[in-house]
Amino acid sequence: MMLFSSLVALVACGTAVAASESDVPPSAYTAPGTFPTSVYGTFWNDPIATSAQPQPVITDPVTVRNKVLAVICTQQTIAIAYHFPEELTDPETFPKNDTVDPHPLPPASAPSELLTVAIEQIKAIANNSAFEGNECAQCLASLEVAKFLVMAAPEQGSPLAQAMCSYFDYTEDCEAAFSVLSLGYIISQVVALADVGGYDGQNLCSDFNLCSIPPTVPLNMTGWFAKPKPNPLPAPTQPSGERLKILHISDIHMDPRYATGSEANCTSQGLCCRDNAYNLDYPDQILSPAPRYGAYLCDTPIELMFSVLPAIPKLTGTEETGFNFTLFTGDLTAHDPKSEYSRYVGPVTRVIIYNALKQYVGPAPVYATVGNHDTYMEYMMMPYQVGGYLGGQFNWSYEHISSLWSYEGWLPEESVEFARTHYAGYTVKRPDGLRIISLDTNMWFENRNNYLGYINSTNPDQFGLLRWLTDELQEAEDAGDRAWIMGHVLAGFSGKDAQSDPTNLCTVDRYSPHVIANIFWGHTHEDQLSIFYANNGTVMNADTALAVSWQPQLRFRMYEVDSAVGDFQQSSGAAKLTSGLFKTFEVLDSYTWISRINEYPELDNQTEYGPTYELEYSAREAYGQNITWGTNDPLNATWWHLVTEQMEYDSSLVKLFNKYQYKSAIVREKCTGKCIPETICYMRSGSAPLALQNC
Repeated sequence: MMLFSSLVALVACGTAVAASESDVPPSAYTAPGTFPTSVYGTFWNDPIATSAQPQPVITDPVTVRNKVLAVICTQQTIAIAYHFPEELTDPETFPKNDTVDPHPLPPASAPSELLTVAIEQIKAIANNSAFEGNECAQCLASLEVAKFLVMAAPEQGSPLAQAMCSYFDYTEDCEAAFSVLSLGYIISQVVALADVGGYDGQNLCSDFNLCSIPPTVPLNMTGWFAKPKPNPLPAPTQPSGERLKILHISDIHMDPRYATGSEANCTSQGLCCRDNAYNLDYPDQILSPAPRYGAYLCDTPIELMFSVLPAIPKLTGTEETGFNFTLFTGDLTAHDPKSEYSRYVGPVTRVIIYNALKQYVGPAPVYATVGNHDTYMEYMMMPYQVGGYLGGQFNWSYEHISSLWSYEGWLPEESVEFARTHYAGYTVKRPDGLRIISLDTNMWFENRNNYLGYINSTNPDQFGLLRWLTDELQEAEDAGDRAWIMGHVLAGFSGKDAQSDPTNLCTVDRYSPHVIANIFWGHTHEDQLSIFYANNGTVMNADTALAVSWQPQLRFRMYEVDSAVGDFQQSSGAAKLTSGLFKTFEVLDSYTWISRINEYPELDNQTEYGPTYELEYSAREAYGQNITWGTNDPLNATWWHLVTEQMEYDSSLVKLFNKYQYKSAIVREKCTGKCIPETICYMRSGSAPLALQNC
């Protein structure tokens, strides 16, 4: 116990008087040994006892309690002085945890008040001198404010996004861009579920050019592969004498709302060749009437699609035999603005196009994948690991897509059932030993599109598709099968269309060239090609080139695929055919056709003839004139690397590639200067990180 002593000083004021001896205080004093009980009238314990401190009953002279005392027959109110309770000071029973006293909190705010405060807080962060010069920190701090608002009042996420869009002058029509019917509800989900103050937030802010792109998180490869890569690699079997013809269609973008005669050279928001499209300079007149078969700035009218599809068998020589099968790498629907898009636009377009494909390029199956425009909302793909309703919010779309594949007879039921609950991804093992593995690569779509991919983005495989792809390729290796991988959004080339994670496809290195025969993408509307190399491209040459990914321009292309001639051998990582018979499923050549859109206005107002389609080029003839290569040797990764080497010596080949890249269009950007080495670099970048690092 701490003891306190007081020293009392007596000060005499006034005239000084000489003190007598009796006035001098003693030099010492011994206090009584008992507690002065007269100070208090009552005690909680015995105040004279020496074994415990006296516990007097303390009466508060200020606090008075009014008590109602009930007597047998009467009731009277009397004032009673308040006594502090015994347990307040009792050494044994005093409260160890105060749960009685009031601890007032601020009143709960209405959702509208929370929104107002959030807006003001973000504005304060934007104007706080402490953040000066650090836009990334400002963005992350603002996302934290948004996160707590959306978690407390989810319906306020969209109004906040609109308010911030207007404040920072992000776009002209913020309401259309971020309403709850557009991106507003998606942004709300992201800020609520993502680690916005960490890696997820930095990824999101980098999309608005406020943070640098965070470094790629490597996939944990410990135990990732069930088995090491075979050494030496096995030789394929299953002899055959066939040469297959495979059709590849991509990015049809059919517009069922296309209006012939409407403005084709519009500058208003939304799609051209629509009744609501106009040119801002001449809003009351049509400068360029939309031709019946389409225009440069417009999506595909139904007349053009039903002109192209019947022409394909005639152009490819498959009228009698048909194709062995067809690949469709996504994007059926038009580029509708979000305000004009709905969950029913995709299904109606799918039904039209899938039925047309069945009629004109069948009866062999069409193996399709999902494009970024083929779901509602467009571009979006939510990781299932989020769980609950939000985790499965797009399953209705995957259900409809896979059910149509089943209806058309293109997939076995096992593949259909898997696709329903796996982002419309699936595997088909064909009787000829080829496995088709279809991925929904919207999972890595970037450029302010699939914002949901930023949820838990520290996990390079938050959708689980790389794990699934690896397992499928391992099964193919164990069975001695070859595999084609297909998806919509490409993994590499310029690196502008994909996030760095998870496009760094380690599986290509592990399972090439003996399992993965080819990879097929769509999306860019450009004729492109990329090469994958061993060890993630640390050394790029003909010996380390492992696999190639193909991308057709809009509409269609045909591949001649070797499944007959050749003895598959492996030398320093390069795959090449020599002699013998077996199925390799390597591409021997690709053929691409074009139609000249600038001629379409001449086809209006008559029904005698439609568009003309002509062969644009053969890849082997266009690029292989100076490469020593057998007639039946495949256009594999080794061959394409040799093409890039020729390009380094002869820039005219790059210019030719650029011409075909844009389908020999009259209006296109010519490739000169730094475009030439950049194009070669892009062709050698199978994954986005390589392009961003090297090009």
